[in-house]
Amino acid sequence: MEPPHLFLPTHAHRRVKEIHRDVKASLKDIINKREKAMKAGEDTENDLLGILLESNHKVIQEHENNKDVGITLEDVIEECKLFYFAGQETTAVLLVWTMVVLSRYPDWQARAREEVLQVFDNHKPNFEGLSHLKIVTMILYEILRLYPPVLGVDRIAQKDVKLGGLTIPTGVHINLPPILVHHHCELWGDDANEFNPERFSEGVVKATKAEFHFFHLEGVLEYALDKILP
Repeated sequence: MEPPHLFLPTHAHRRVKEIHRDVKASLKDIINKREKAMKAGEDTENDLLGILLESNHKVIQEHENNKDVGITLEDVIEECKLFYFAGQETTAVLLVWTMVVLSRYPDWQARAREEVLQVFDNHKPNFEGLSHLKIVTMILYEILRLYPPVLGVDRIAQKDVKLGGLTIPTGVHINLPPILVHHHCELWGDDANEFNPERFSEGVVKATKAEFHFFHLEGVLEYALDKILP
């Protein structure tokens, strides 16, 4: 259940609703144009929206007798909000912090540059090569740990859930604070507040003392790697 104050007709709330309507209308127009182009047999653009619509179209065609298969227009709009707005902002935050941190630690900057030149030389970076950038990945993981682009991840329990010794009823809002978890000394060690990419030298799972306690946004790391490479 939404908090009651969110329904008050304040100027700020009216403005939020107005912006939401404008954004939704713009995205709907973009999606409809893409779908018309697909139906006309035109080549889809090689971007996230094109891939999403093409994949959804194939699934619906393969299960044409099942109306529950595929995602709706509203679902596509929500996905667009995620990668057009949230994805842009979180990636920008990560890249800024990367530049700031590497300017303070020139030794890690030099190691990252040397690795990139070894893997790609003077060629344009590609996704196949990204998997070989161990040092760059360690650096980005550590920056995501110290300065997570999202300070809180909100979720709503869709059904009663038992989590350890807690019972979470349906409809309860849960906020997961990555920045608090990422700076917890009992999980990450006494140097939890220090920049130390070596903690990720054996991967994400072994970076903490106990269980897996690392939040990172899917797609942000790959997109950032593509942006910061020469």
